[in-house]
Amino acid sequence: MGRSGSLISEGVPVVAVCLAALLLSNAMIYLYLDSLYQTDEQLVSSHVGHMPQHFKITNMKNITPWLQCSQIDAEVRKLKLIGQGAVKKVYLAEWRGQKVALSKLSSLDYLEDFLHGLSMLQLLQGPRVVQLVGFCLEDHTQVTEHHPHGPLLNLEGILEQQQHQQHNTWQARLRLAIDYVLILHYLHNSPAGRRVMCDSNSLEKTLSQFLLTSDFHLVVNDLDALPEVDTPKGLGVKCGHRELTGDFVAPEQLWPFRNAGTPFSDDLMPEYDERTDIWKIPDVTWFLMGRVPGGDVVHFHLFQIHQECKREDPRLRPSALDVSKVYQSVYSSMVQDSAGFRDML
Repeated sequence: MGRSGSLISEGVPVVAVCLAALLLSNAMIYLYLDSLYQTDEQLVSSHVGHMPQHFKITNMKNITPWLQCSQIDAEVRKLKLIGQGAVKKVYLAEWRGQKVALSKLSSLDYLEDFLHGLSMLQLLQGPRVVQLVGFCLEDHTQVTEHHPHGPLLNLEGILEQQQHQQHNTWQARLRLAIDYVLILHYLHNSPAGRRVMCDSNSLEKTLSQFLLTSDFHLVVNDLDALPEVDTPKGLGVKCGHRELTGDFVAPEQLWPFRNAGTPFSDDLMPEYDERTDIWKIPDVTWFLMGRVPGGDVVHFHLFQIHQECKREDPRLRPSALDVSKVYQSVYSSMVQDSAGFRDML
């Protein structure tokens, strides 16, 4: 009896220690996840803790007002062309030792798009949008924070590099997908109204709208085509004035009378809303997840919400916030499962 009693008394502390360790590990996981995904309000307050119409990039010690024409002319030095689209040419540039991106209007034919993008950039400044450094309306230029990894389209090439292979995991990739969906949620509920990402008629075009940051998160960069949905007034949007085709765009973006042989007419094309962005989420996430161990498990857990995103009737699709909640829940549960598995080992 004495020996069995001593065994029990010795075993109890061991069990207690194991339980305490398990509780502590779970608490650390929750704290880690909470630090990764703050609420939008927390993110905005931390990002715009400096004043509106100011910026603070990389290792700057002080916040600085947006650069104006005279400062851009005198202090921003153009280095090389790093990107070009229909609306803008983008140059790597330098300002007081800091690398920045200098964008110039490509053609006056696209002045309206350029000015729209600049106004959106000003109105939507926050943690999910590239930082505006300055602009000059006279010269049709804008300066933004430079992200060396470039557009999200470069993701696979970046992750193939030896120094970044530690990010080639389901965890890092799913975090990018969460960032993407949270950016959509922000645009759909923005200070500038309910905005739709119209420069997203293909996977490649959609990926080019986002920049990959040095700490492997996403910011939206190209805001030249963000029309507003005004539901109370019954006003939707149309992404351009030409017929859209292909499987990537949402069904309501396709010409509805094509099978009847009726030629496309912009006047007769019905309007739509931000739920076109929801339709595209599964395709973007499929790209972001790539082919990594654990990726198949992520796809399994996201299968149901992705089916809902692909509903033909846009009214039945979830909101970006709904999708983000599922994504974050899957991330949390998989992180905990993997931590529990390591504890068992």
